[in-house]
Amino acid sequence: MARGKKYLQALENIDRDKAYSIEDAVGLLKSFPMLKFDQTVEITLNLGIDGRQADQILRGTVMLPHGTGKDIRVLVMAQGETAQEAEDAGADFVGGADLVAKIEGGWLDFDLVVASPDMMGQVGKLGRVLGPRGLMPNPKTGTVTREVGQAVREAKAGRVEYRADSKSGNNAQAAVGKLSFEAESLVENVKAFTDAIMRAKPSSAKGQFVNKCVLSSAMGPGIKIDRSQLAA
Repeated sequence: MARGKKYLQALENIDRDKAYSIEDAVGLLKSFPMLKFDQTVEITLNLGIDGRQADQILRGTVMLPHGTGKDIRVLVMAQGETAQEAEDAGADFVGGADLVAKIEGGWLDFDLVVASPDMMGQVGKLGRVLGPRGLMPNPKTGTVTREVGQAVREAKAGRVEYRADSKSGNNAQAAVGKLSFEAESLVENVKAFTDAIMRAKPSSAKGQFVNKCVLSSAMGPGIKIDRSQLAA
């Protein structure tokens, strides 16, 4: 695959044999030639887990202290007072059977689905649509909850989800901000994510937990992070 001039310029600044501190990696990212849009900064951790084993699958959420820089469109499946709570919290779409029908018809203009437990009977009909796209609500990620207002507020404030299993190549990945963020804010977001992953290490996982950690911009080369930087 042919790479653009700015990608190659950025690549020249990276020592491919070196693993950088988080602070230095962020500094490198911000020194790369700018593109015409504000690139998302992404982090990927390849983990020493057996993602085929249920007790080694990692799935959860992390609150990034400075958010992701993206306006998250939240859809909430709820009714009655719970629906009102979702609307008051800033949900973009709130409903029940009407939204189920709309989604079954091919509408997918949202980034996150939250559902109250009593709505899961209806939401379950959407498994084949939402599941493959990573949008199916799940109690483990706090998206099946009676506290829908809190879930909406957290999503809008910068909560990100992660999942590491055999389908993801045992990778835990997330967006941790935009290149326009202050360097200190990006560093704090990266550390919040890596700290959460380290705390989530399954007790059954043996040997080295993090095989590789890479920070990158959406259109730029990856920068290896020194694993000794990651909190135990």
